[in-house]
Amino acid sequence: MNAAATGVREWRRFTAGQRVARFSVYLVLVAAIVASARAVEIIPEFLYDAPEQMQDLFVRMWPIAFYHYPEGVHAALVETLHIASLGTILAVLMALPIGTAAAHNVVPNRVVNYFAKLLLVSSRSVNSLVWALLFVAVFGPGALAGTLAIAFRSIGFVGKLVGEALEEAQTGPIEALAAAGAPWPSVISKGYWPQVEPAFWSILLFRWDINVRESAVLGLVGAGGIGMALDTALNLFQWPRVAMVLVAIFAVVVIAEISVTQIRKRIL
Repeated sequence: MNAAATGVREWRRFTAGQRVARFSVYLVLVAAIVASARAVEIIPEFLYDAPEQMQDLFVRMWPIAFYHYPEGVHAALVETLHIASLGTILAVLMALPIGTAAAHNVVPNRVVNYFAKLLLVSSRSVNSLVWALLFVAVFGPGALAGTLAIAFRSIGFVGKLVGEALEEAQTGPIEALAAAGAPWPSVISKGYWPQVEPAFWSILLFRWDINVRESAVLGLVGAGGIGMALDTALNLFQWPRVAMVLVAIFAVVVIAEISVTQIRKRIL
């Protein structure tokens, strides 16, 4: 006897439509994975001996060439930090007006808002390595190309988050200042800034941490920094020096992460 005849309701977690939708999603995911695997053209022979190749690579990297740090790594590492820091500062200077223009409650003009958002999306859609290639073609190899690549890549990130923080600001203080006849700069500095200041410093520190990591690889395309030292060692098959550069990059990333965490605890 079925449930309808007995009058007992049968509980089901998902309706028929929901089950069909879930099955469709799973089917699309499986099809996408299969299509991606076929497009990548994975060669099974390369996978079989991958553990042996990795072991051989680690053997060639040992012992690590720590003696190479003073003459071949230190200067490039400092240059990487300079690229990340200066690029972050330039990004903030350019992103603040764009992010402000993207906030509708600050600039109530749809055309200006959409144009600012277009600039932010354009910045985020281009990878930092692509920016570096463009600026290397314009300014030549060196730290200038890397700094500009970091800056233009970061505009979209910083501007988007600053704009969202401005849009989430409470309207009470802003309306009170406007009603009192405060000029627009005062409304920004006294009404909006106190509300978005914690978010601004958090965004700045987070982006600098990201830029330290990204600037470490820009040298692979000639944009200065420790990536150039890594590229040179790889091209010359100097595996102990490659290991030294990788250890230096890892150490800087860890120190930057710890530093950002401690600074955020103190100022936020």
